Amino acid sequence: MSRIRLLLADDHTMVAEGLRSLLRDEFELLGTAANGKELVDAAVELNPDVILVDISMPVLNGFDAVREIMKRGSESKIIFLTMHNDATLLAEAFRCGASGYVLKQAAGEELVTAIREVAQGNNYITSLITSLPPASQAKQQKAITPRQREVLQLISEGLTMKEIAAELKISTRTAESHKYEIMQTLGVETTAELIRYCLRLGLIS
Repeated sequence: MSRIRLLLADDHTMVAEGLRSLLRDEFELLGTAANGKELVDAAVELNPDVILVDISMPVLNGFDAVREIMKRGSESKIIFLTMHNDATLLAEAFRCGASGYVLKQAAGEELVTAIREVAQGNNYITSLITSLPPASQAKQQKAITPRQREVLQLISEGLTMKEIAAELKISTRTAESHKYEIMQTLGVETTAELIRYCLRLGLIS
């Protein structure tokens, strides 16, 4: 079985060197891009299986670089490797085409696992974000009303409660009430947990 072909993108030299040392024995490393434009050019030229990219990069940030890569028809799987433990950025990462989101403080073994998972066509979110409760997915879906599913979809797209209210032509207070009821139904406490739920339902592709 051929090794997974990997492209790295990080503007911090020490981080890039550390990643190379960590991953070179497990994967075929094609190169390292130091900014977003270099990443786009390298991705098009090398066509890697998986790309590891930071969100904050010079010239072109990680999100815009990934959008450009996707626009050019790339089938590479994207993992954002970032220091940002933020649900809004998590949602944005998957909206622009990512298959994985791993925090830099995660253990090296988790990064290796994430790369293998997304290479196989799965999504991967670091365990450091949060996890869903163990209740069955079917039971959870049945318990959520159609209107609540609409609210959940818009939450997954990163909209604020005010924007959701405007989109659904309801009051902000009603939108917030729907969100609270969804969280109570699912037994979750944070927006990040809601985002993970959306991913498992396929609300974020």
